[in-house]
Amino acid sequence: MAWRMAYDLVIPGEAVPQGRPRFGHGRTYDPPKSRKYKEYVRRLARKNMPSDALRGPLTCPVRLTCVIYRAVPKSWSRRKRADAIADKIRPTTRPDVSNVIKGIEDALNGVWYADDSQIVEYGLIGKWYADEPRVYVRLDVGGGR
Repeated sequence: MAWRMAYDLVIPGEAVPQGRPRFGHGRTYDPPKSRKYKEYVRRLARKNMPSDALRGPLTCPVRLTCVIYRAVPKSWSRRKRADAIADKIRPTTRPDVSNVIKGIEDALNGVWYADDSQIVEYGLIGKWYADEPRVYVRLDVGGGR
């Protein structure tokens, strides 16, 4: 598929994984930490709304790229920190990539695209170390609106 345009979003701070749903009072709800992170991502996404989505969420196929930058542990030596920043060491600790992506997909649902079922392909997905923790999200748009 030919991707015609891209939208970028940087979410500052450590990524928060989508928590397991909680049950109570006859309903299902997100854990508070997951809910707050999704609201934060939605606010940022609305500020950086794709021009095509100003009339409403996109309804065409999209490709999602999600690059998670984790903070380098402060306890690491200067050499180990340098190796981590140089991509010689990658994070293998929690949260899992899939849980972070699920939370971001849910947050963008109804904002940048009508439903996360429109995600037909993933671009680069992964975790790396960086001085500043953040998540880089890119949405490539296929044909249509």
